Amino acid sequence: MDLKLRAIVVKFFTSDGKISFFKVGAQLLVLCTLVAGLVAFVGNNKTITLNVDGKVSSVQTFGGTVGQVVKSANIELKPADRVSPAIDASVHNGTVINVNQAKEVKVSLDGAEKTVSTTAQDVAGLVTELGVASTSSLSVPKDAQLALAGSFVSISTPKSVSIVADGKVNTTTTTAATVGDVLESAGLTIGANDRTSQPANAHVVNNMVIKVSRVDNGQTAKTTEDVPFETVTTESAEMLKGEKEVTQAGAAGKLEKTFKLVLVDGREASRTLVSEAVAVQPVAEKVTVGTKAKPVVQAAAAPAAGSNTGAAAPAMMNEAMWDKIAQCESTGNWSINSGNGYYGGLQFDIQTWIGAGGGAYAPNASLATKAQQIDIANRVYAQRGLQPWGCGWAASS
Repeated sequence: MDLKLRAIVVKFFTSDGKISFFKVGAQLLVLCTLVAGLVAFVGNNKTITLNVDGKVSSVQTFGGTVGQVVKSANIELKPADRVSPAIDASVHNGTVINVNQAKEVKVSLDGAEKTVSTTAQDVAGLVTELGVASTSSLSVPKDAQLALAGSFVSISTPKSVSIVADGKVNTTTTTAATVGDVLESAGLTIGANDRTSQPANAHVVNNMVIKVSRVDNGQTAKTTEDVPFETVTTESAEMLKGEKEVTQAGAAGKLEKTFKLVLVDGREASRTLVSEAVAVQPVAEKVTVGTKAKPVVQAAAAPAAGSNTGAAAPAMMNEAMWDKIAQCESTGNWSINSGNGYYGGLQFDIQTWIGAGGGAYAPNASLATKAQQIDIANRVYAQRGLQPWGCGWAASS
């Protein structure tokens, strides 16, 4: 018999060879305890599926609740974390526990930056939580996983933008983040001198209008202006004071100017003078003025009232003409006083007579000789023609 089996059998017998029931019972009690412990061990040990932010693992645990299982997996929960089922829910073999940990994500939404707390696993979930359009432009792929800290996502939502350029208006919907991106996506080339109504790095907002102005500063223009002439004065002692004679007519010169133009969308916005030159020199005007003193005219003595001074009149000029007019005006009576304020053969009123120098002869024309009256008439005629005489037509008959 095998020695080990013999030892076990001996344990059940007394020293005198009889079976000891006491020993048998004790051994059976120990055996039952071991079996019960084994059954309890097997019954409390469970296999749990743990999904933490998409990372799935299988956990062997004796924990009875979700919280105990999570803790046994060395996961420290924060108040903002989302756990399903609830922390205090019971677990059993095969239970699936989902843990979505809270993450601090820096988000730039249409240029406005802020930090948000989310339990989303990836960028797609974050976009859904924020409630922005699914067609928004993202700086990272939608399936990119979010880290507990340090993640950054730039989001540009669709916006309506109007572009005014080259005489056309184009309205489009875009997710471009900046004005420069919008213009590039529209296929517009912006020249070095062109201007835009918004800076290229400006963030796009809904209903934005972007105007592109084409600037051309390579054009020039020329103008011609008159150059005024100067007047050169020369004195002459052979001419009386007050007399003036132009000996050379003046002529304006020509000044040509060249300007650099700035055209905005084909229209002149400004001009800058770059050069000027005299194309035609002006010609000075030459004037000679007299310096000779005028002879002094002695004033005639005042005639006695109602008498002729006796001053001799110059030789009569245009006598025949004045005879015809006198015949019409006064029937040829050179000494007539009509009694209506007109005097003499040519019917002078006092104002005209004295104004033309008749006072040197007599107070009125009726007291003057024919020659004196004709002298004053010639003076008036030289200034006013025959207009003062209603019978002027008689001179031509």
